[in-house]
Parts: sequence; C-alpha cells; structure tokens
Amino acid sequence: MPQVSWRQNTIQKINMEHNDIKLTQYSHGAGCGCKISPAILDKILHSSVPATTDPRLLVGNDKRDDAAVFDLGNGSGLISTTDFFMPIVDDAYDFGRIASANAISDVYAMGGKPVMAIAILGWPIEKLPAEVAQRVLEGARAICAEAGITLAGGHSIDCPEPVFGLSVNGLVDIPKLKQNSTGTSGCRLYITKALGVGILSTAQKRGLLRSEDAAIALKSMTTLNKPGELFGKLDCVKAMTDVTGFGLLGHLSEMCEGSNLSAVVEFDKVPVIPSLPFYLEQNCYPGGTQRNWNSYGHKVTELTDQQKYILADPQTSGGLLVAVSPEGAAEFEAILKQQGLADNQLVPFGWLEAPSAGPLIKVI
Repeated sequence: MPQVSWRQNTIQKINMEHNDIKLTQYSHGAGCGCKISPAILDKILHSSVPATTDPRLLVGNDKRDDAAVFDLGNGSGLISTTDFFMPIVDDAYDFGRIASANAISDVYAMGGKPVMAIAILGWPIEKLPAEVAQRVLEGARAICAEAGITLAGGHSIDCPEPVFGLSVNGLVDIPKLKQNSTGTSGCRLYITKALGVGILSTAQKRGLLRSEDAAIALKSMTTLNKPGELFGKLDCVKAMTDVTGFGLLGHLSEMCEGSNLSAVVEFDKVPVIPSLPFYLEQNCYPGGTQRNWNSYGHKVTELTDQQKYILADPQTSGGLLVAVSPEGAAEFEAILKQQGLADNQLVPFGWLEAPSAGPLIKVI
C-alpha cells in the first residue's frame, strides 16, 4: 500500500507541475489518424524480392491482418504486434493509456491473450520535460496492469515529436485463431465501440470539444478490447479485426477482400457517438478521413458527406469488427449484453454476402 500511495502522490505532483503542457501542440498528427494512407502503404509494402517463407508463420504481412502469428509447435501460436503514434490528447497519462490500449487491441483482435509488452518512446527532450514522459509510461503501466500483463522494458530515442506505443506479444490456441480474412457469406457484422473519436479529437485540437464529449472519447479510447479473447473461443465468430486508422470502411474492405465477399451496411444501425452532427456542422473531421476515402471510396456505393465522414473516420483504439455466423448470432448477442455493451451495439449493422458486379460495400 505505501508504494501505491507514493506512486499516486508522485503522479499528482507531476500533474500539478506540468498541467499547462498540451501534448497535441507538439505533433502534426493525432493517434491512428497519423497512419500512412492505405494507397501509399501499398506502394511501401510492394517488393520485387520474393518474401522468405516459413511454414511456421501462420499469419504474416501478406495477410493484412492485425498481428503476426507464429506456430510454437505445441498447439499454441505466438501473436506479435506493434503500434505507436503521436498524442491524440493533451494529458500525458491519458496518452499513455490510449496508446497502450490501442496496441494491446491487436492481440485481442486475433482472439488471443496478451502476455507481455515492450514500450516504444520517441521524445523531444529539448522541448518537453522528462517528467512528462514519465507520466506517459505511468499511463501505459496502468493499462498493462488492467490487461494482466507486464510492461517489461522498451526503447527510447530523442525525436522531434512525441511518439509512444507498445510492442505486444500474446498467445492463442491455433484452432481458435481469428483472422480478418475468414468471413463467410451470411455472417452478421457487429462493432463493439461507437464510431467518431477521430472527429472528436479534431474538435479538441480546434478548441471546440465540449467537456462531456471529451469524457466519452477518453472512455472509449482507454477501454480494452478484452472481449476479443472471449470471442476467440466462439466457433460462431468467423472473422475479426479491430477498427483503427483506416476507419470502418477500410477495415471492412480488408475483411471483404480477404474473404472474397461483399458487405451490406445499414447506416442507421452503425453505432456512432451521438454528438457527431454538432461537430460535423463545424467541419470537424480529421485529414485522415479524406486519405481513407481516397483509398477506399471507389469500393463503396455513393454516400452523403455525413456518411463518408463517419464511416471513413480514423479510429484510435477503436472497437472490434466481428463477423458472426447467422446461427450463432443469438448466442453472440447474449455475450455482448453480458459484457455491458450499449443497446445499439447488441444488434448487427450489416452482413457479408457473395461478391457481385457492384461495389465491394453497399451502404443502405
């Protein structure tokens, strides 16, 4: 108890000494909105040199999945992933929490259990005090503790802008491994967090974010996707991924293309943060939205501006996108309810179907 009390007192002291520092002013991007656009990423990943193949590598870079998976030879797979970005909030402790929840999410998206994390820190040491970086790490440790893992070490560099994230390892029973490319026709589509944190983050950078919406965004981004570990045990869950910087449209496109299927989205059933229209009326949407649309818009039916800004909104520490067989939908929805999800997240917002000559994703 004395050690916990000392740590809490130290954090409170640092908060008081540096509460005028706003981290988002020190970076040109924010959260998963910093991601390189899918179109440019395709060029970066393209190689004329044949990739070295290892039969033990169950999921690699060619799969466009959330993490790599390596067969340990004992029925278990080692899940390995990394994720990092620039501040999406001004508070350092919360930045550490959000970045960590986002990185750990990749393991949950594969149906796995996280076991260890390593920190990645880039810090402008001439601009920001080391004590502020300490707060980032304290936030990371808090989320790692919530996930039941240890922040076991890391690496840091002097960097022009603050950057933080984790490299995370996890384990999964190979027969229970979930991928984004294994959906089947007829699967119902669910998402476990409401869309819109990219829009709210942009409002914050412009000084327009209302306090009640700031609390909603923070809660969403710091909530672990722990249900993914449970979903991994369900045979009715046919495919799964998390929704991050490419927005719902981008990650759903990857699921469709990997599964050789199309999707139908009922827009009115997509869970969204209720206050989004207020900010969209003030043209609050991140630059990443347009980058996403430039990459995926040609695969989608014609949308209104509002639909585009919401469905292509880059999410930071977003929810899980889950494809569930029709016969397992009732069981899955019962589990969602047990996990305390909101009513509009307990019903599917669309479905997968056989590909047609039309767009990859049809929004109705």
